[in-house]
Amino acid sequence: MASARTRDPARSIPVRTTVPTLGIGLIGCGFVGRFHSTAIRDIIRRGLLDIRHAAVCDLDETRARSFADITGAPLVTTDARELIASPEVNVVYICVPTAGHKPLVLEAAAHGMHVFCEKPLAATLPDVEEMLAAVENAGVRAGVGLILRHSPILTVLKSLTEDPTIGRLMTIVFRDDQFFPIQGHYQSDWRKDRALAGAGTLLEHSIHDVDVLRWFAGDVTGARGTIRNFAGHDGVEDLATAHLEFDSGAQAQLVSVWHNVLARPSSRRLELFFENAYFHVENDFSGPIMYQKHGDNAVVLAEDEVRVRYLVSLGVDVAAFAGPLRYSLEDYFFLAALLNDRDPFPDFRVAIEAHRLVDAIYRSAGTGGERVNLA
Repeated sequence: MASARTRDPARSIPVRTTVPTLGIGLIGCGFVGRFHSTAIRDIIRRGLLDIRHAAVCDLDETRARSFADITGAPLVTTDARELIASPEVNVVYICVPTAGHKPLVLEAAAHGMHVFCEKPLAATLPDVEEMLAAVENAGVRAGVGLILRHSPILTVLKSLTEDPTIGRLMTIVFRDDQFFPIQGHYQSDWRKDRALAGAGTLLEHSIHDVDVLRWFAGDVTGARGTIRNFAGHDGVEDLATAHLEFDSGAQAQLVSVWHNVLARPSSRRLELFFENAYFHVENDFSGPIMYQKHGDNAVVLAEDEVRVRYLVSLGVDVAAFAGPLRYSLEDYFFLAALLNDRDPFPDFRVAIEAHRLVDAIYRSAGTGGERVNLA
């Protein structure tokens, strides 16, 4: 499974290929770990990929054993290093709080192990750069949990915006709101602790949003930002705003909010104005797309049509991707890439560009909103 990318042979580490099936080791059995585990079990149950749960790890041994009972993983441990060193594991899922990502990625790379790391990769840009260098020097493949790159609604929306008759992109207005994820079904209490989370809604949540903006609008030449803290958790902002300028001349406005409206689901509202068209979605994964071009009446693509268009465009079986997989297509495509000796997408190279934007927005906020040049 060695990557085709050129690397320094003297620094390369043999990639783990000791089992006929892809042995998955899951580190972190919390909310996000459950999300990935559910999808992986569904892939196994449907026989879609030659994979198996080989090991689970969590600091809470009871929780780790509960995961093992569900997944059938033979190795249960509270020591991530034991999991990484296991000959039965050749890909590790890192689903722990952000502060734990870097040491685990470096450890996995040193053992020649492929990696899937949840977003954000780390709290600081230099740490992300070190992680990227580690996986590339080791010759392992590394995917990242920027799940919106596998969003049916956004993928179909992007394809609709590639109509050459609609002219140039002028502006994007993006609002992302979510109740503070220390509550409700998230129960991620660590997100209010800067030592574990690194920061607040911009880094922990809207790393997705800046990645989407770059996906839709291209390279960013300048950024301005502000952050505010209403909840009072030190160093963990619950309001962030950003103004981005793109090489194309387009501009974007982002508002990211963590609030306490517990009955309101996590929501992303995205509006795109082109010279001759307008596009609008109210959800980030499933739902209808509304658009209007030239002098035509508005068109609404229904949710089911959006999903079918997405799956057909990928050449996969529409019927096979019902149930849990429709919400975690990233797991299927990441693992399929490894099995087919391809680099996964999105990878750490994609992620580092999102981290550069987040870093610029924080730097701007630190100066009172002055422009940070990225050209």
